[in-house]
Amino acid sequence: MEVILLEKVKNLGALGDKVKVKPGFGRNYLVPQGKAVPANKSNLEAFEQKRAEYEAKANQLLADAQARAATFADAEATISANASPEGKLFGSVGPREIAEAFSAKGLAMEKSEVIMPEGAIHNTGDYEVEISLHADVRAPVMVHVVAES
Repeated sequence: MEVILLEKVKNLGALGDKVKVKPGFGRNYLVPQGKAVPANKSNLEAFEQKRAEYEAKANQLLADAQARAATFADAEATISANASPEGKLFGSVGPREIAEAFSAKGLAMEKSEVIMPEGAIHNTGDYEVEISLHADVRAPVMVHVVAES
């Protein structure tokens, strides 16, 4: 299935690219999310007429993400969790807990924005976690995991 991308999609392409994707990915994710339209003659002509509008929207999204990244500069959050005396957590701290901790501090964050390539945190300590605010914008934040008293 060929689609025309209406915004930059990580690991796929940029605005206006005509790419081949698997039919399920196009039908079930890209088109319903408004990230792409099927590549046919009428959609191609409509895209070319509205290209400036789409580029302005993409630039606005990028600017908003960069502004949000500036608010997360030097941001820190402390999460208390039930832990053993050695510092091993009974459970783990994942993206949901991190997003909730920052949201409680007034820095709105979705759990889908938290990037944890090594997986959930299982020990107390200080961790640098990356958040993905846009396909081109990532910001590091500090998470302090402490044992509950």
